[in-house]
Amino acid sequence: MNEQQKPGSVKVWAPLAFSIVLIAGMVLGFNLRDSLRKKRDIQAVIERNDRLEQVIDLINEKYVDTVNTNALYKDAMTGILSHLDPHTVYIPADELDAINEDLEGSFFGIGVEFSIIRDTIQVTSVIEEGPAARSGVETGDQLIKVGDSVVAGTGITSDRIIRMLKGKQYSRVLVTLKQQSGLQKVVTIKRDVIPLYSVEASIMLDSITGFIKINRFSATTYDEFVKALTGLQKQGMQQLVLDLRQNPGGYLNAATSIADEFLSGNKLIVYTKGKHSLRTEYKTGSENKFENGRLAVLVDENAASASEILAGAVQDWDRGIIIGRRTFGKGLVQEQYDMDDGSALRLTIAKYYTPSGRCIQRSFAKGKEAYSEDFVHRFETGELTGYDTTALADTTKYYTSQKRVVYGGGGIKPDVYVPYDTGRLSNGLLNLLYSDDVKNVVWDYFLRNRAVLDKYASVKVFDHYFDGGQLVKSYLNVLQPHVRIAAGKILKVPYNDSFFRLQMKAQLARILYRNNGYYAVSLKDDNVARKALQMLHSKNYSSIIGR
Repeated sequence: MNEQQKPGSVKVWAPLAFSIVLIAGMVLGFNLRDSLRKKRDIQAVIERNDRLEQVIDLINEKYVDTVNTNALYKDAMTGILSHLDPHTVYIPADELDAINEDLEGSFFGIGVEFSIIRDTIQVTSVIEEGPAARSGVETGDQLIKVGDSVVAGTGITSDRIIRMLKGKQYSRVLVTLKQQSGLQKVVTIKRDVIPLYSVEASIMLDSITGFIKINRFSATTYDEFVKALTGLQKQGMQQLVLDLRQNPGGYLNAATSIADEFLSGNKLIVYTKGKHSLRTEYKTGSENKFENGRLAVLVDENAASASEILAGAVQDWDRGIIIGRRTFGKGLVQEQYDMDDGSALRLTIAKYYTPSGRCIQRSFAKGKEAYSEDFVHRFETGELTGYDTTALADTTKYYTSQKRVVYGGGGIKPDVYVPYDTGRLSNGLLNLLYSDDVKNVVWDYFLRNRAVLDKYASVKVFDHYFDGGQLVKSYLNVLQPHVRIAAGKILKVPYNDSFFRLQMKAQLARILYRNNGYYAVSLKDDNVARKALQMLHSKNYSSIIGR
């Protein structure tokens, strides 16, 4: 459902959303041909220029006050790169490991998910057969101490506790836990490899339609995808919804390998070229695991880089329907150069082009500020909200394999447009939904009713019998009277009430059944997913892709 209201009413959320995807794009959207694990010596690429070193040495030796040399280097690098494209980026040594973990798909830790509720760390999930599970940690335990450090009631942040729990493989950490019974226990946990899954969910939407959600393209994404696809096929899947929304990109080979599963024969998936980089082509070649079934790919303005490569290949070869909104438009190839001090430079060396010849990258000729404001511009013009779906940055025509016209100018424009559901982006409703009060109420309800909730044999049974109304009632009861009145006014709108109730129910489903549970519930009120399901079952599917 798309409530009609002016784009300006949701403008306040645009800068934040854009900032998130721009940073993620810088972090995740680099070239793919060389693994992060392969060290590169930048001295082999350029001759060192000592002027910067001389200036910093002079400052250290002669400047009137003490200065932070690392900060000087970082600021100097930032200044140099400000004259280049928006996605060439310098990464300090102390930030590189955390960024690499997302792309490598694992880290060394204890294997729990947690949430900080009322200044107490609550274990919300324990990875099966992981280090914590083997040591007897259970969902619902509270983390009181790590080693000798008290972590409960101290205002500790998520980043801080994560750093305390991570460590070298096979190293040990002593943790003190408080169980639901009130008893405390002390356990020693031996850290080990903890996977960071990029395939966030894989479920059946109906008897023949599967759904796979990919949140980034890491070193393990392809293997995760094949496992998810095979599992759904065993459940009778004949057609697939692939959700790439909010996916900022990552390794190219993960995206091209997945594209290979959809495309038959020897087909071009993407090619790159630049001033100092010869044209490099990436083609299909392996056996196909899903060559013929109907396919819908979901995209939005935050789908970038490798996501756009995959969507562009599917569209140019008329393999499936692209549904949603125009993608981010990040088509620059970054190559990583590792510095002697452990930092890294990700330098743009080429651009991506779809099989039809479209350049994925949108223009940044007007400067980085204009580039960063593109997301806001899309709101103001109505492109995201359905008021203007025809505006093109470039009217150059390109042609798919079935001679359908597609356009360049940056990003992948969907075959089937679905506007932003502006009703969900009202400030009041979002403030309610993402408040600590909601998180606390859902968690408290789980703890109080755990025995009853455990009797639901599956998420399907849970979804059928649990309506979520009691969660909303519990939430309103914990609010201060004046806040309760304000919240009540927002939820009086039937659409708001049903959406809010469903989202609280989905949050509870995530605790019970992890991400598969969350999506099994929340997708029922997702206008893009509903449109995809409709199109896959429609007679118009073939006509849209020209087959």
